[in-house]
Amino acid sequence: MEQTRNETPRADRIHIGFFGRRNAGKSSLVNALANQTVSVVSPIEGTTTDSVEKAMELLPIGPVVLIDTPGLDDTGILGELRMAQTKRALTHTDLAILVVDATKGMTEEDQAIYAKLRAQEIPTLVVWNKCDLVQRDVLPKDSVPVSAANGTGVAALKEKLGQLFQSQMAGKETRTILGNGIGREDIVILVTPIDESAPKGRMILPQVQAIRDVLDREAVCFVTQPQQLAYVLASLETPPKLVVTDSQAFAQIKDLVPEEIPLTSFSILFARYKGVLQQAYDCVKGLETLPENSTILISEGCTHHRQCNDIGTVKLPHWIMEHTGKPFQFQFTSGNAFPEDLSPYQMIVHCGGCMLNPKEMESRAKRATQQHIPYTNYGVLIAYLHGILERSLSFLRTIGL
Repeated sequence: MEQTRNETPRADRIHIGFFGRRNAGKSSLVNALANQTVSVVSPIEGTTTDSVEKAMELLPIGPVVLIDTPGLDDTGILGELRMAQTKRALTHTDLAILVVDATKGMTEEDQAIYAKLRAQEIPTLVVWNKCDLVQRDVLPKDSVPVSAANGTGVAALKEKLGQLFQSQMAGKETRTILGNGIGREDIVILVTPIDESAPKGRMILPQVQAIRDVLDREAVCFVTQPQQLAYVLASLETPPKLVVTDSQAFAQIKDLVPEEIPLTSFSILFARYKGVLQQAYDCVKGLETLPENSTILISEGCTHHRQCNDIGTVKLPHWIMEHTGKPFQFQFTSGNAFPEDLSPYQMIVHCGGCMLNPKEMESRAKRATQQHIPYTNYGVLIAYLHGILERSLSFLRTIGL
């Protein structure tokens, strides 16, 4: 589904996943919460064959994405494919609803699903659907009873979700792109190359979100291309508090920005915003010890059309082999296609993840850690290759990586 211009980006929404056995009423409950038909429902088990996602506003939480998933008790070859979709949904679920069929009670399958959610450390509500078909005294005292069929308990479920969300947010830092290092009337320069990879007639999401973050702080934002940066810097009476560039332009502008002015990239800012910057920094120097012909996975969270001089498939491989003087093998993934098994790779280089929520980015980085594969980031790697890694992190070190 294409993002409309006035919507909160999907990556910044709370993702709420609905999990459970086949025919427990997950799709019906999603439709009841959304107050519209999001998923097809029928009495036939396994009607939901792919994860279905719906962006909407859900009070008292705010912007959310509801994720309807196939049953985790599916069978057969197609069932295994459906369950793979559900397991993938676990990687980007912030809050989970385990839907139990009240007419059947908490089964062994339900217990197994609940254990998966707990193992992923996903805050979970256990909701007993079809409560209109059973006596209330058969339900656990702490249960959340609902009937997706007639709407009973749906309003209470929304409140419970809001309480769960608030309890998870309590005491946690609310991350922003620029952190707390930019104040009112500080000047920030954003360097945004307009080349063959730039989309016609618009700016890319990280640039737009950075502009909004600067404006939210009542700071001053200048947006320019690399070839105008020297002119902009010379025109300012007050030096900028920060210069942020597309990582590809590091080599072009690093000597134009005086050493005393902090310089970083959109990709690095987003690595911090998504919670993976420290790991990306810790692992980047592992590039030096990779044996010849190692396989490096280069992964992007979006599925944009590749250009002839694409950053992921062309520039990064070239820069990596030029720096190390070694031949490597490269494989590429985009969008949702991030492997479960990372053993074929000796290093992973990931984009900033502007299209992926923090849960998904942290899940990918954690998977790499668990499988002992170095995991770094486009911006961090490019800064390292151009000899300005520490400089590119100096601003962020003042606010915490």
